[in-house]
Amino acid sequence: MALFNCSRLGSKSVLASLSRFPATLSTVNYAQAASGMPKITFKKFETPVQEHHDVKNERLNRPLSPHLTIYSVQLTSTLSITHRAAGIMLSGYASALGIGALVLPNDISHYITIIEGLNLSPATIFLAKAIIAAPFGYHFANGIRHLYWDTAKGLTIKEVYTTGYAMLGLAAAITLILAAL
Repeated sequence: MALFNCSRLGSKSVLASLSRFPATLSTVNYAQAASGMPKITFKKFETPVQEHHDVKNERLNRPLSPHLTIYSVQLTSTLSITHRAAGIMLSGYASALGIGALVLPNDISHYITIIEGLNLSPATIFLAKAIIAAPFGYHFANGIRHLYWDTAKGLTIKEVYTTGYAMLGLAAAITLILAAL
């Protein structure tokens, strides 16, 4: 039984039909044999040599994408990165306080007494409290912004930038209020 009936197919159709077989076509002899079928020779399938992605990009002189030398810093990406950093800092605070409460021999009042004994100036204490409160104020204000976005509002570019600047103001206010306590 013949595999292909080439009397109605052109040579491109024959090649297209053969492409679904797991072998690569090396030669097609279009001279008709006695049976009316072309003589087809197949060779063993060889997997193409894979070139590493970085080697190929270097060979083609492609830049890294996005490359830091061509990347323009945007408010949206900066706020996103700092939101994650603030979350990591808050996790660090919680972990340090929790582990400290478990392993330190005294309770928190003892350590507060030690800090009071250092006789630090009010400005130094305010600055230290502001540094500790800043990640909370920022993460809290940006969390409110994200909740606003979850209502499918404020998602145009102009509104994203407006809420970004408003969030920075709110974060600063929260930080100053907490540091003043």
